[in-house]
Amino acid sequence: MARRIRAKLVLQLREAGMSQNEIARSQGMSKHSVGDVVAAARRLGIEWADVEGKEEGEVYEALFPERRPPEPVYGDPDWEHVHRELAKTGVTLKLLHAEYSDAQRSKGLPAMGYDRFCKRYQGFTVSKQVVSRVGHKAGRTMEVDWSGPTMRLVDPSTGEVSKVYLFVATLPFSRYSYVEPTLDMRQDTWLLCHVHAFAFLGGSVPCIVPDNLKTGVTAHPREGEVVLNDAYRDMAAHYSSAVIPARVRKPRDKPSAENEVWSAATYVIAALRDRVFTDIGQLRSAVAEKVAEHNARPFSKRPGSRALCFEEEEKALLRPLPAVPYEICRWVYGRKVQANCHVSYKRNYYSVSHLLVGKTVDLRVTETSLEVFLGGERVATHPVFPPYAANRYSTREHDMPQGRSYSDWDAPRIRRWADRVGRSCSEVVGRIFESVAFDEQGFNAALAVLRLSHRYGSERLERACSMALATGRRSPRYRDIEPVLRSNQDKMEARAATGPEGYVRGADYYGGDL
Repeated sequence: MARRIRAKLVLQLREAGMSQNEIARSQGMSKHSVGDVVAAARRLGIEWADVEGKEEGEVYEALFPERRPPEPVYGDPDWEHVHRELAKTGVTLKLLHAEYSDAQRSKGLPAMGYDRFCKRYQGFTVSKQVVSRVGHKAGRTMEVDWSGPTMRLVDPSTGEVSKVYLFVATLPFSRYSYVEPTLDMRQDTWLLCHVHAFAFLGGSVPCIVPDNLKTGVTAHPREGEVVLNDAYRDMAAHYSSAVIPARVRKPRDKPSAENEVWSAATYVIAALRDRVFTDIGQLRSAVAEKVAEHNARPFSKRPGSRALCFEEEEKALLRPLPAVPYEICRWVYGRKVQANCHVSYKRNYYSVSHLLVGKTVDLRVTETSLEVFLGGERVATHPVFPPYAANRYSTREHDMPQGRSYSDWDAPRIRRWADRVGRSCSEVVGRIFESVAFDEQGFNAALAVLRLSHRYGSERLERACSMALATGRRSPRYRDIEPVLRSNQDKMEARAATGPEGYVRGADYYGGDL
């Protein structure tokens, strides 16, 4: 075809003295095509010197102006406007094509068909090096995953190195990202990272796309319904979101998160590779600083940055956050309401109505509260005691029957019990409290000793405490006193103190006539 003739090359070789047949044979061209170029140049009076500094396309158009491609029949829309509108929820290429067609008809001009419209938009995204928005809508999806690359945390006292994992959340429209370092990949950590990600974004999205990890997805069969982890579903529902896991072995279902994992590895981890971190809080601050730089860094193939695109086009479209952040909860099933109208949890006691004594209830425990459920109905709520607390009572007066009450254990109450047992027991309990920094830290050890009186009696416990003190131990505990009682050493000590037992005949029995 004449359109493919390299006209400038033909004129150059012709100027070098080659014949038309030689040019055609050496360059693999048609003799007729070479002849057309030479004839057109001779007709128009164009020499090699006239075209030496021009591009190949310009030379061809100068020789064959009649072969110039025709002007487009259809007018193009404002593709920048089309690209911006596609970012909005509910806007599709079909809708924008209909609006374009209406505008063309109102001007009395022809409009291109839908297929051509789509191809022209695709060509615009390629020429401008921007990401097509046919598959991504602003404020609709958050893709989440664990990063393959990890970081390190060093214990300054032992030198032990711990692995630090990176949680990555990204909005595929703006590619705005959140990265959080964690010490494990357990379910509670996974859920808490989502809570922090939503707080970082300042809003939630309708759809969360995770990978098929066990902390989020229980089963993802080829056919049938995806089975989600109950806690993961509850967390998503709290933020009015739905979890739609990526298909198994289909990484293209969440390409933004996959790419952001790589970005985190190359930008955040590489930037901090020469620093040694001994505190997780220090590491989180450093990662947050690098993530802010990563989001503010200009795109390489499109104008703006992740942060700018998020602030200007996506942030306003996020759903508002709930008034209270989601709290990680733990369910404890099958706890019986005791006769004292309390249920136990981690060595502490929480009151329930006396009408439920003997019933089996379930506990929902968060970091701040403990809720008691009977048959799916909440019947009591209490602030949860801190992890170090033991033998504490959280009691509501209206839960107790008339004339009965329960109070928390405290140091004076424990000391009064020890005084009633005896002087040695009081000394043991006093030494326990002296060995701890806070009285609360000694409650469990002191009560463990005192409760031995229920099984062995106060008199035996007092003797056992006296024997434990006689060994010279600075602070005798349950482990020192209980074996004495179990092996009856206190009883043997009592016999030795009172002398031999049994009947002894008098001197008359042994006397006799001499």
